[in-house]
Amino acid sequence: MRTIPSAGVAQFRSSTTGVDGVQLPELSPTLAKADLQDGPRAEAATTLAKPRIARNRMVNRSIAKARGPGEFALEVERAQGGDALRRSFDGLTMRDSRLADGGNAFSVEPPDQGLCVGNGFVVESVNDAIRVFDRRGNPLTGVTSLNTFYGYAPAIDRTTLTFGPSLTDPSCYYDPSTRRFFHVILTIEVEPATGDFTGVNHLDLAVSTSDDPRGSWTIYRIPVQDDGTQGTPAHANCPCLGDYPHIGVDAHGVYLTTNEFPFSGGFNSAQLYALSKKDLVGGAVSVTLVQIDTLDHLLDGNPGFTVWPAVSPAGDFSRENRGTEYLMSSVAVFNDSGTDNRLRVWAIGNTRSLDTNSPDLTVTDTTVRVHRYSVPPPATQKSGPTPLADCLNDDSLVTPFGTGCWTVFFDEKPPPAVAPEPVDSNDSRMQQVFYTGGRLYGALDTAVQVGGEQRAGIAYFAVRPFSFFGSLFALLDMQGRIAVRGNDVTYPAIAALADGRGIIAFTLLGRDEFPSAAFVQLGRFGHQGPVRTAAAGKGPDDGFSGYAAFDGDVARWGDYGAAAVDGDDFWIASEYIGQTCTFAEYANFSAFGSCGGTRISLGNWYTRISRVRP
Repeated sequence: MRTIPSAGVAQFRSSTTGVDGVQLPELSPTLAKADLQDGPRAEAATTLAKPRIARNRMVNRSIAKARGPGEFALEVERAQGGDALRRSFDGLTMRDSRLADGGNAFSVEPPDQGLCVGNGFVVESVNDAIRVFDRRGNPLTGVTSLNTFYGYAPAIDRTTLTFGPSLTDPSCYYDPSTRRFFHVILTIEVEPATGDFTGVNHLDLAVSTSDDPRGSWTIYRIPVQDDGTQGTPAHANCPCLGDYPHIGVDAHGVYLTTNEFPFSGGFNSAQLYALSKKDLVGGAVSVTLVQIDTLDHLLDGNPGFTVWPAVSPAGDFSRENRGTEYLMSSVAVFNDSGTDNRLRVWAIGNTRSLDTNSPDLTVTDTTVRVHRYSVPPPATQKSGPTPLADCLNDDSLVTPFGTGCWTVFFDEKPPPAVAPEPVDSNDSRMQQVFYTGGRLYGALDTAVQVGGEQRAGIAYFAVRPFSFFGSLFALLDMQGRIAVRGNDVTYPAIAALADGRGIIAFTLLGRDEFPSAAFVQLGRFGHQGPVRTAAAGKGPDDGFSGYAAFDGDVARWGDYGAAAVDGDDFWIASEYIGQTCTFAEYANFSAFGSCGGTRISLGNWYTRISRVRP
């Protein structure tokens, strides 16, 4: 346990929009010199050694050892949105993120979806921007960079070439019982002159001071380097990175989880953090933090990895064991085969004690047998215009830097770009977890065998957990697979109501579909009806992270979607591609790479926000 003081105010602040075109450096140097295995393909990075973009070194924050074989899955048919789709609109885009803060930002892939909805507001945050919409999709704020929202210097000052902190992995939740918004981000401190890591990193937890997210938020900064500094425990091989944070809530607590990776390489374990919700909502000057290391809870000699905490619809929390927060994780990443048939269910009990001066939590875990799941293959894409790839391969366009479009980015001709690029489909780690009606829901990416092909699919589960003081058991209540012939489905986000109605949001892409925002409805006994498209993709993903010129071989995607409940409505947000353009449009030097203001030079991801009422 340790005490975390409040640390200032987060709020939406006005800023200008940057200009189109290439401004160097386009990619953050923050991870260029870090030998980490710390995420499912972390941000690509570069150095400032050359006047244009030097080839970066990819950093992969996954511990998966192998891709596993696909299990047979029945094909799910496809259809358009249907009557249940009540509204759908574009959220934040890669262009929004890059041009925030007057353009004092980097090109970042992927978005990482942080969506929360309540009190008539739709809050979306991505890498690295945040915005508020109303329920009809009308913007209520401008695009604010996360650096600005949290009161930091911009990611880069393009006038002085000094660097601010690197913020990544946003997550958000609206708590109907307290009518407050909670937002968390991982902040990595850097040297202002070079952008190099200092070793210090922290979770910034912002709590709205009212039920209007456009007002002020109280910030609590939780150091997570775990090297014995700033009150952290001294863990092996640290300083470490507190990667992939996510947020869960029950009646008494707010729970944050991370994957801990030493900067020197390797993986330690998942970390769990618990704080009093009452103190956070009250804007306490300081709050007590309880940190739990899953290294103390081994399965086959392995700790937890991506132990995702549950959120719930209005007030539907577990009251067992004087308050219980449930979490869920998968284990296939630890196996040489890349496959397993077990899930881990976790319970943090006696959460009522978080409201006292001496929290006394219990931590238990158990396993549940499920159908076999595996680390999936990369997703494929339908062929279409890929002007960044064309630029990297072009030898004829005359630019201010020489002949060949590639000279805009490189001093020396890079390796050829293969298009369309394969797209990351995650590593079978658990995705969003939901607790309602006595059921704990979760979903993950898996390999499937459908139509005679190995494809990326989705496995989903509902278990019934029972927690008592010092013990936990869980029963499998429902499971299923989502697979689409000739196509892939990736990065699921699940949500449900107490009556068993639910939804899984994801990206649909493959031989027949450009990357599209899609969903399937759930009933008490599994998925119902076809895979429905909320927004059809307009072209292929054409981002830098999947091209050899930037040391990539698979394009980054995800790293997660989001689903939220607001009354009887489900709100979902997924990554998709909402634009297309030709090489001639891309190579217009009046606004190079922008294609008429629809993308940026190094990528073209979009997000799609939809309201669904089954």
